[in-house]
Amino acid sequence: MKRLSLLVLSLLAIAGARADEVQVAVAANFTGPMQVISVLFEKDTGHKAVLSYGATGKFYAQIKNGAPFEVLLSADDETPARLVKEGAAVSGSAFTYAIGKLVLWSANPDLIDGSGAILKKGGFRHLAIANPKTAPYGAAALQTLGKLGVAETLKPLFVQGENISQTQQFVITGAAELGFVAFSQVIKNDRIGSGSGWIVPENLYDPIRQDVVILAKGKDKAAATALLSYLKTPKAAAVIKSFGYSLP
Repeated sequence: MKRLSLLVLSLLAIAGARADEVQVAVAANFTGPMQVISVLFEKDTGHKAVLSYGATGKFYAQIKNGAPFEVLLSADDETPARLVKEGAAVSGSAFTYAIGKLVLWSANPDLIDGSGAILKKGGFRHLAIANPKTAPYGAAALQTLGKLGVAETLKPLFVQGENISQTQQFVITGAAELGFVAFSQVIKNDRIGSGSGWIVPENLYDPIRQDVVILAKGKDKAAATALLSYLKTPKAAAVIKSFGYSLP
């Protein structure tokens, strides 16, 4: 019995020694699912994901300036590819972990109908949109407005968020009556949970393919490799889908 106890303690010590932390930059739209996944990841692997949230474009600049991130969960597929090309990320490690959906949303339950007609009808003073230069959901919103033929008309009404989380806050606080956010931010039981909204048809914007990549600082790091593997597991996939994302 004593030998068995010593063996168990030895195995736990080895597992503890192998457990590690990984510094992860997470696109703001993926905050909710990644909070859930990181808990499951630590429970199942022993590794800990230390998460930072923000706009993909901002993360790109920080990574190029030496930020200590080891994994990037991007809001697009272009940024990881660019980092690989520039030698700032590990070639062959990138893959699409989720495909996002854009929503026009208001905290007012009576403001937006199921077809987004308000964008052409008007009657509001401010429209929140994430910075299209740094946030892919902002770029998708601008594409949508362009295809609807109202981009130039509504441009003076824009309230611009640094990322999609700040954009949603503008709508929640009333700084803008409505705004373009990620479906993952407002979903509940596969529907828009509160307020009113319009799930933008996917033919109005380019697919929001969100890629993950191991960054140069995470090369050969067990926790980084383990996290990317974990994102492909059924547990992670179930969480991702529950937040309204499609899987590739």
